[in-house]
Amino acid sequence: MVGFTLGVHNGKSHIDVLIAEEMVGHRLGEFSPTKKFLRHGGKMQKEMEAKKQEAEIASAKAAKESPAPAKK
Repeated sequence: MVGFTLGVHNGKSHIDVLIAEEMVGHRLGEFSPTKKFLRHGGKMQKEMEAKKQEAEIASAKAAKESPAPAKK
């Protein structure tokens, strides 16, 4: 059965699951997620991600602007 694709029902729809060697011995339902994970945080999380992205952009600009050390 390794290499086959099966349709596994998660309670709402069928999800295609490709059987791999590591899956042998497990139940098929383990590979069919039943809930959609939504991130925590809302507005606060978005602000934190925006600050992190700005910091990454600033560090990239600083690295670009600094001259390379002279070689001897």
